Amino acid sequence: MSGVSKNTLLLTGGNLLADMSTEMLTPILPIFLTQTLNANGSIVGLVDGVAQAVRNLIDGFSGPISDKLQKRKIIALCGYAMAAVAKPLMGLSTIWEGVLAARILDRLGAGIRSAPRDAIIASSVDKNHRGRGFGFGGLGENAGAFLGPIATVLLFYALQLDIRSIFYLALVPASLAFAIVLLVRQRPPADKPKTKITIRPLKFPSTYWKFLLVMAIFSIGNSSNSFLILRTQELGASVLMTTLIYAGFNLVAALVAYPSASLSDRWGRKALLLGSSIVFLTAYAGFAFIQNIAGIIVMFLFYGAYEGSFRSVGRALASDLAPEHLRASGIGWFSATVGLCQLIASVAAGMLWDLLGHTGPFIYGTVSAGAGILAMALLIPRRDNPRRS
Repeated sequence: MSGVSKNTLLLTGGNLLADMSTEMLTPILPIFLTQTLNANGSIVGLVDGVAQAVRNLIDGFSGPISDKLQKRKIIALCGYAMAAVAKPLMGLSTIWEGVLAARILDRLGAGIRSAPRDAIIASSVDKNHRGRGFGFGGLGENAGAFLGPIATVLLFYALQLDIRSIFYLALVPASLAFAIVLLVRQRPPADKPKTKITIRPLKFPSTYWKFLLVMAIFSIGNSSNSFLILRTQELGASVLMTTLIYAGFNLVAALVAYPSASLSDRWGRKALLLGSSIVFLTAYAGFAFIQNIAGIIVMFLFYGAYEGSFRSVGRALASDLAPEHLRASGIGWFSATVGLCQLIASVAAGMLWDLLGHTGPFIYGTVSAGAGILAMALLIPRRDNPRRS
């Protein structure tokens, strides 16, 4: 398949199992916090927001380090191992602070592995098919995110396991992901930078920094998916129904990831980013105003189209705009920008939820998305397709 190498296949398999492990816990984590540990909405936003911010902020450091050391596989493996160990630690927690600490360790591992892994993908395929490479990796992530909740349903309902056992069993796919990534072969770099490890903003073109500014404006209202889960439960969905809806959301994301990223190779990254951003705005507006479970299900599945396309296309564009020897740094700072803004969004969403109810977080996200779409239209260059440059 054009644009897919052996490394891409292996890393896609690792993505699938790692995200399966993570997403086994996502639909039950807010329930575990609110019903088992008696936390409120603000705590849910804080736990997920801080953890996700750590995950993405670490990208900003693991990227430059892997660019300098050119030991991307080893750094990525360390991340896979840390994320695996964190899963059972969450289940052992008896207070929300314990969940927060384990969740930070989990996302720390995910952040450490992300940029060097994506740099391996970028260097393993031709630049004209880079979108396909990232799309295939995104397919693995979202397929794992679909299988994770399905596994949780089977364990939780068919086998009648208690909620803490799910956290322990999530260690199994996470360990398998580590084993698969061991088989990846890192290609030698085209050139090795001789400077010391440092963050070098002047080495990036101005178009890259405009791109990051757009991502910041858009992401400042993009809060944790935990609020979508809480909103679904608020309308009367059971834990089983909520988990199945979340699985369907990830299935849509998996089906969209590869085609959308592949289309960005032909149509340009900007067109696909604008399309997925409009989908996000529509879905958040729906979560704010729809008052029946059927409508929320439609919006949740619709939101999956955004989830499947936005991050993969964004990584591909970050890779396009960064110099080759700083590619991991460019991808890492993209993730760091998104993560820090999502921390702000999640904390704000938690406070808005407690003060104003469910409409607050989603109206806030809708306004932010509108501003981000406008900035995207004005600041991201039209001819961003690597085939056209």
